[in-house]
Amino acid sequence: MSFKFELRAVTPNALDLIEEAGRICYDSPMNKETQEKFIAKRVKEGHESILEHASATFVVDGLSRSYSHQQVRHRLASYSQQSQRYVKSEDFEYVTPETISNKPEIAQEYHELMNSIKAFYTKATGNGVPAEDARMALPNACCTKIMFTMNFRSLRNFIKLRADKHAQWEIRKLATEILLIMNKSYRCCFEDLMEKFEV
Repeated sequence: MSFKFELRAVTPNALDLIEEAGRICYDSPMNKETQEKFIAKRVKEGHESILEHASATFVVDGLSRSYSHQQVRHRLASYSQQSQRYVKSEDFEYVTPETISNKPEIAQEYHELMNSIKAFYTKATGNGVPAEDARMALPNACCTKIMFTMNFRSLRNFIKLRADKHAQWEIRKLATEILLIMNKSYRCCFEDLMEKFEV
């Protein structure tokens, strides 16, 4: 399964809310002409609490449950994830890392293992084992679907940690994609991170 990612929603008038929060702090009047410059300056100064008034919601599909276990460690967020308890997984799709697919002998064993797990799961559920128990055999490689919402400040923190070269490849790819998308419409909030990660 190929990785799919979508920005589903953003707080309406996000930059207006962020500016208003900043203007309240400094008791200064709103100014649409200087809005982005004002916000970018606050971000550069480290005054990021004003970014908590705007949020973005994303849907990710086709990354592994290994990825999602990392994602949910970012606690200032809301999550909804596809259930392995209520959704049958007889023919689950799974992620194959390049480090495995680039080694034919290892890749063959990997795919055989996945097929063996599918066969066991199907046999178990077909013999009355509840899906919630049969799922214990499912691998972290299983593809998952997850929706998450983060405020802009938490999103910046997520990007700082997960777009870093030391992060696991799946979540690094996602964090970089999120940065590119958010920078298109909310440049004053994310442009400094574009420079940091050279994307």
